[in-house]
Amino acid sequence: MSSSCNHDVFLSFRGEDTRKNFTDHLYKALDQAGIYTFRDDDELARGKEISTELLNAIQESRISIVVFSKGYASSRWCLDELVHIMNCRKTIGHTVYPVFYDVDPSDVRKQSGTFAEAFARHEERFAAEMERVHKWRGALTEAANLSGWDLQSLENGCESRFIEKIVEDVLNKVNYTPLNVAIHPIGIDARVEKMKALLNLGKPDVSIVGIYGMGGIGKTNLAKAIYNQIYDGFEGSCFLLNIKEILEQPNGLVDLQERLLFDILKSKNFKIGNVERGINLIKERFRRKRVLVVLDDVDDLKQVHSLVGNSEWFGSGSRVIVTTRDEHLLTRLGVYGKYKIEELNFEESLQLFSWHAFGMAHPIEDYLELSIGVVKYVQGLPLALEVLGSFLFGRSIIEWKSELEKLHKIPPHQIQKILRISFDSLDDDTVKNIFLDIACFFIGMDKVYASKILNGCGFFPDIGISILIQRSLVTINEKNELRMHDMIRDMGREIVRKESPSNPGKRSRLWFHDDVLNVLNKYMGSEAVEGLILNLLVLDDVHLKTEAFVKIKNLRLLQINGVHLIGCFEHLSKELRWLCWHKCPLKFLPQNFHLENLVVLDMQHSNIKQVWKEIKIVFNKLQVLNLSNSKYLIKSPNFLQVPHLEILILKGCSSLVEVHESIGYMERLVLLNLEECENLRNLPRSISNLKSLETLNLSGCLKIDELPEELGNMTALSELLVDKTSIKQLPFCFGLLKNLKTISLFGCKGKSSKSWLSRFSSWISPKSSNAITLLPASFSGLCYLKSLNLSDCNLCEGGICSDLGSLSSLQNLNLSGNNFLNIPQGISRLPQLRILILNRCTSLQSISELPTSLERLIADHCTSMERLSILSTMKSSLAFYLGNCHRLVEIQGLERLQSSPIFYMEGCNNLSNDSRKNLFQRLFECDELHAIILPDHSTVCCIPFKIYEIGVENGDEIEVSFKVSNNIEVKKCGIHLLVNEPVVLVEFESMVQQVDSDTASARDGTIVRAKRGRDDNEAGPSNDWPNEEKFPKQSKMESEA
Repeated sequence: MSSSCNHDVFLSFRGEDTRKNFTDHLYKALDQAGIYTFRDDDELARGKEISTELLNAIQESRISIVVFSKGYASSRWCLDELVHIMNCRKTIGHTVYPVFYDVDPSDVRKQSGTFAEAFARHEERFAAEMERVHKWRGALTEAANLSGWDLQSLENGCESRFIEKIVEDVLNKVNYTPLNVAIHPIGIDARVEKMKALLNLGKPDVSIVGIYGMGGIGKTNLAKAIYNQIYDGFEGSCFLLNIKEILEQPNGLVDLQERLLFDILKSKNFKIGNVERGINLIKERFRRKRVLVVLDDVDDLKQVHSLVGNSEWFGSGSRVIVTTRDEHLLTRLGVYGKYKIEELNFEESLQLFSWHAFGMAHPIEDYLELSIGVVKYVQGLPLALEVLGSFLFGRSIIEWKSELEKLHKIPPHQIQKILRISFDSLDDDTVKNIFLDIACFFIGMDKVYASKILNGCGFFPDIGISILIQRSLVTINEKNELRMHDMIRDMGREIVRKESPSNPGKRSRLWFHDDVLNVLNKYMGSEAVEGLILNLLVLDDVHLKTEAFVKIKNLRLLQINGVHLIGCFEHLSKELRWLCWHKCPLKFLPQNFHLENLVVLDMQHSNIKQVWKEIKIVFNKLQVLNLSNSKYLIKSPNFLQVPHLEILILKGCSSLVEVHESIGYMERLVLLNLEECENLRNLPRSISNLKSLETLNLSGCLKIDELPEELGNMTALSELLVDKTSIKQLPFCFGLLKNLKTISLFGCKGKSSKSWLSRFSSWISPKSSNAITLLPASFSGLCYLKSLNLSDCNLCEGGICSDLGSLSSLQNLNLSGNNFLNIPQGISRLPQLRILILNRCTSLQSISELPTSLERLIADHCTSMERLSILSTMKSSLAFYLGNCHRLVEIQGLERLQSSPIFYMEGCNNLSNDSRKNLFQRLFECDELHAIILPDHSTVCCIPFKIYEIGVENGDEIEVSFKVSNNIEVKKCGIHLLVNEPVVLVEFESMVQQVDSDTASARDGTIVRAKRGRDDNEAGPSNDWPNEEKFPKQSKMESEA
């Protein structure tokens, strides 16, 4: 509930029954105890509309005490009041306590006894309003089921003691001191609202909700803030702080159970003795109570089960909040919902840091750049912002610079102590090793690539990385790269540094440039070193002797990009699993370089001419070979030496002229990348034997002019990329590749404009007897194909026949840069098509018969297009990109659309007046935020107030802000308010309230604001479009770029 309550208690009672006796005594007792209590005869002024004021008084009170007496149900006034009280309980967490004064609770609950007599009269009197009567009954039943006080069962019916008990319990409720959140709770309000939505306080069920995230991210502060806002909407509440820490103490779990029972029941007579008795007591005492319980910092499911068990332990409407670093714990617990706390954004971070470093919301001018440096390093971690800000408070610029330099080498102990808890809680050494390897070497690396290395080390990365993600120690971005918060990374690296603070040669992992050079140049290495990376700059010319590796016998991870190694390679570790040697100066790998255990060999941009020369060893463990951009490589290795290879990347090997015939023996190969091998003339026939191959990339192989006729044998192939090759025709067996999901033929001109399509048609729907004999009888087309790129393939009218429509799974189709006049008819029958790209189709005259599944049409620079037809049944999320379609005159079907699409129409200067009018009409009818990019590069954006629940009255101020993308300059922005619903007239006059606009310029993601108060004297039209045609200016925000 809001902290702005005007009363502690609202008293609801039947005046004729108890006003001058029990209720009067209760009111005075509450008042004498300092409990600010509302009752109607004292608080309402004469002549006021009493029902309205009573309703407001209920909402502005923290607690309602409902005194049920024999005549309570006789008063429709009391019953209406009760309905509102119970509604407030559901919607705003209002606390309700029933008092049963000389009436049996079952009579209230079941409407029996005197309550039955009262309802008999109500049902007769309100026969036409039975819904109202049903609400009264429901409110009585619900209220009677709540925990409260019964005069006959407490204090032997003694009113004075009974009243003392009520006052004592209410005092415990209203005298609660809110939990201390943060001194500067920046960004917490929005997160509280999201959590409250997840808690769904109005639902009667019992639910457990989890808050998770990395250490120091603010889980406890968020839980406290939520607790402070909603605790008084429950019959009992308890916040158990630092559970993990308490459980490390003797009898910690029993102590927590006793604390839980005391906080909710307010009784000190609980001496549990053992956990099992505690479980039974909690279940017994809480099963009828609506309670709020917060378990902070949980890392063991047994802890939760011993404290809150399951939903059957608590009364209807109870809520349990669990904070943890372990997302998987919440999954196992079966929580109703999970909320991950993200880092503060840059603005929030700078503000929080400034409060602690300067005592105000922004940095001192001279310290601005230094402050930004701290904020960027910390990356939104509240704990670090507070610790560093407090440490730097009052210090000189010189001290600031010194501390920032130190940060990157030795992170602050106070921060590391908190973050390390997550690492220490990992009970598996292999998972700890995975974490340290990622922190020191693999951040930013593809997850699949890193997993192969870690798996080769015996670390079981599939489950290990999953655990690290669940513990908020590692994340995976949209590119499937391993990521880690910088503070977490530094925590991991600090763990390694402390293995041997003064002698880096005895640490398990070496990544710092100076440490690595020091260890290798001085031969300081030891058997402790397992991983070492050295990335030299372009201008560096470092020569190291192989003797430096003699003592580093357990080295499994080695990256030496740009390094010249001199000496006998037999000195290097035989335990190597990963060798990354970009810009390797060697022409081939030496015979005495023992790589039998190698899993990944990465030698991009090397001088290698031949990988192995006269080596007969078989590298059974090698899974990845990457020789990209090795310009001098003239032939691939004999693949019989690497029978278990899974990934082969020879991208950009411009001197490569042939691929060894033995490639067909690699039964496990799943990816073959030969992109931009410009001098590769053909592929060996044996390549068709690669039954496991999933991706084949030949893009940019300019001299490849055909694919093997047996290509259809590659049954696992799902992605074929042959952009900008000289291929003239695809083999007939192509239709056998039933698992294909992506085909890209960009820039393949073919023999003629129709050769592609006639062949493509034959794959999908063979018609001639000759085609039928080439395809299996069960062939039903490329039924799994999702993406097809035929851009710049010189296709003309009729080049794509209607059989294209049988691609039932196709989602993305790119036909850009072709020469047809109309889009192929078959496109309209593609049931899953989401994106259609027609850029630079300069002969295209019209677009019609689009599939109803389409979400995005991209047709920029279609300079001959005059008409676009839209179906009324198309998706609501549809967007049209029609930039520089200079001849576009008409958009048909706008007026029939059931949705409001988004249009980008820069340079469409010839659009008819009717089409323009329909565009605006659709814009202003929508209930969501929508925009149109106009031909003059300005943007019209409609912001419907009703979806944001904004009530605007005369004299109100409105502030609108938006964020622009990088490299965009906003020259002018403004707001135009609609007085009423827009009515666009033929003359383009409309009911508009124009407000003067702020002028502003913004670049690089700056927030731009326009803020004005409403002035009824200001009105009128605004700027015109090109060609002097006037258009309505409702709600226009110009952002001229």
